[in-house]
Amino acid sequence: MYKPDLESISPDSGHSYKYAYFDKSSPNTNKVKWHYHPEIELVYINFGVGKRQVGTHLSNYQSGDLILIGSYLPHTGFTKGFEENQKEIVIQFKPEIFEKAFQNLEELKLIKQLLELSKKGIVFEGPIKEDIGLRMEGLQYESRIDSFLTFIKILYDLAKEKSKKILNAEGYAFISSPNENKRLKTIFNYIRDHFMERIVLEDISDQVFMTPQSFCRFFKNSTNKTFTTFLNEYRINHATKLLSETDADIKTICYESGFNNFSNFYRNFKKITKMTPNTYRDEIFENLKND
Repeated sequence: MYKPDLESISPDSGHSYKYAYFDKSSPNTNKVKWHYHPEIELVYINFGVGKRQVGTHLSNYQSGDLILIGSYLPHTGFTKGFEENQKEIVIQFKPEIFEKAFQNLEELKLIKQLLELSKKGIVFEGPIKEDIGLRMEGLQYESRIDSFLTFIKILYDLAKEKSKKILNAEGYAFISSPNENKRLKTIFNYIRDHFMERIVLEDISDQVFMTPQSFCRFFKNSTNKTFTTFLNEYRINHATKLLSETDADIKTICYESGFNNFSNFYRNFKKITKMTPNTYRDEIFENLKND
């Protein structure tokens, strides 16, 4: 049985937001599966590699992450385990805490635009990542008013930042009906648990009590992608992670990513990443040498 997909979050006492700090001694273990919440979420991971699944966007991060996830945008957790000195800092807050301020304060208009954009998911790159991460970590040591002012400045600086990537640029059709969203959650969790195997359309449609035809229509309407396209993207995303983190040969990676045909794997890899598996691995290692 799947756990409830709506996560309940309460702000910290005396604050307008909830602050959480995770590391090897106190890992974040409760957000591995697909979930969503009305709160906006800012996540900083200081270094390391991992997967992102935000809306229908699938990608990997290579050297830590700074990501802003909008209200009700479904996503999975970003860390499964922690290396030494690796940390994850999370700030969560309800968008309505700014509602009246947005109406009356000219200075906050940029933040309003940022929070609206966050509904698609935003990743920040470059020097701002570490700068914001340090300020997020410092929030726990500041007084209530100082921490709130720092919080506002963090959002303002992110709003001004040019080096950012929109994760769901084509839009993500979030399903507002609890029953329909529960179906999506069940589907994504099933893909996450079984993508290395052969997934038969009848089997996954049975998970949400739909016929294969109804399932395909539902998935396309909900995600703007066909089920086959999404599954191939999920598998190729896993393959890119293996290419960058292991020295396994390409054929092994092909089969460990859920493909049972090498030519099919090669064709999809080139279509999705715009390069061959060997070229992708060479570029990753070249970038690591230059860092």
